[in-house]
Amino acid sequence: MRIGLIGTGRIGSFHADVLSRHREVGALLVADTDAARAVAVAGRLGATAAPSVDEIFAWGVDAVVIASATSAHAELIGRAARAGLPAFCEKPIALDLPGTLGALREVDAAGTVLQLGFMRRFDAGYTTARELVRSGSLGRLHTVRAMTSDPAPPPAAYLPLSGGLFRDCLVHDFDILRWVTGREVVEVYAAGSDAGPAMFREAGDVDTAAALLTLDDGTLATATATRCNGAGYDVRMELAGELDQVSVGLDDRTPITSTEPKGPPACDRPWPGFLERFAPAYEAELDAFVRVALGERENPCDGREALHALRIAEACELSRRERRPVRLEEIPAS
Repeated sequence: MRIGLIGTGRIGSFHADVLSRHREVGALLVADTDAARAVAVAGRLGATAAPSVDEIFAWGVDAVVIASATSAHAELIGRAARAGLPAFCEKPIALDLPGTLGALREVDAAGTVLQLGFMRRFDAGYTTARELVRSGSLGRLHTVRAMTSDPAPPPAAYLPLSGGLFRDCLVHDFDILRWVTGREVVEVYAAGSDAGPAMFREAGDVDTAAALLTLDDGTLATATATRCNGAGYDVRMELAGELDQVSVGLDDRTPITSTEPKGPPACDRPWPGFLERFAPAYEAELDAFVRVALGERENPCDGREALHALRIAEACELSRRERRPVRLEEIPAS
């Protein structure tokens, strides 16, 4: 099959490498607003560099993978839908609800496939945790703790375009919380701190955030994130039930040191970032998309899943601003 990849930045370049090696992908066409960058990626992988996005659609492809700047996602999703093409898109669909809902309406009207890039759904640890929760091995789930800690802040220019810490970073935790537990968030109470680098205050964002989420069965969950975790990239989830508890993301590369005399040894090779930590999951989600595009499997993460996660993020942002609990029913769903 012929796949068009739009965007050859860090994640786009990674996706290009994966797709170029996939046995079902006979031709890979890449495009980027930086044409030279697309040419460089294509040359390295034996792919074809298109002069612009227009050629991706004009030259004929069987599916598109969207890894462009976030601001272009909704437009490209709509364009793929109108062309009748299955599309994979990195999260988010858009940075706001109107943009997200508009893109989803285009997909619905066209009857096409849209798979969203929530790669944690393809991580072995989260998959096992989901199976344990669903099997009843943990008993009644009462507490979930999720966290995402970046080793260093992003460039200052990125912050005004990111949508903020809840929408850009914690949205992954909100999605995986729903996916692992099979429950819906009904209420949130969130707070944030901008006590770190001044660029966060200048962008109206926070560098650290925490949210208390109540699920529809009474389970309590916390989700925390920071841009300033100098020890290394740290993504974990703990799930505690009446019978047992498990942890996702706790291994010999978890950047944490025990202060107990007989605790585990300190990590000397922490994960440097998300691409290294979730490389197998990224490959698995693209393989799933190829199978979806070929009609061999169901969509594992459609656009409505992204909408659910975004609504939780929107509720958290509203809670942070107004310093109050927010019910999810306050956030439009259509």
